[in-house]
Amino acid sequence: MRRALFLAALLAPLPALAHPGHGLETGFAAGFSHPLLGLDHLLAMVTVGLLGGLLGGAARYVLPGAFLGAMAAGAGLAMAGIAIPGVEAGILASLIVLGALAALALRLPLAVLAGIAAFFGLLHGVAHGAELAGGAAALGFLLATAALHAAGVALGSLRAARWAGAATAAAGVLLAVI
Repeated sequence: MRRALFLAALLAPLPALAHPGHGLETGFAAGFSHPLLGLDHLLAMVTVGLLGGLLGGAARYVLPGAFLGAMAAGAGLAMAGIAIPGVEAGILASLIVLGALAALALRLPLAVLAGIAAFFGLLHGVAHGAELAGGAAALGFLLATAALHAAGVALGSLRAARWAGAATAAAGVLLAVI
């Protein structure tokens, strides 16, 4: 656990790298690395899978699928030049909400949880799509996100999974105030 916290502290300055204003990126490698470069994106995507893994059953597939589908739609909106207000605040809220849901292992109706995952996926997609150009980049960030979701699902079976959710929520609060 201490190693994970140390790694998170080292990565804390990185959220700004995964947001608009840093130049348009092209190609599969740029797209694939994009979700990995911002602590906020990385934690949210792993936590979607973590929540699905904690809840088990169809949630393991539905929550990541809802996030991915909406993220693709959000990226499409951004690539088409359509702006959505409050993206940065929504991304930070995704850490707090998804982390709290995982920490508490709340068993809300799957449709509600899928709606929450889709809403936050849309916001993350807009943030990514604003910086990425082309289908290869979009494919890269979708595949990286799916891999992060899969890692989260696998972590959902660990005893410390709820603590990981709490840590994500705390990171969201910390990133919101710094």
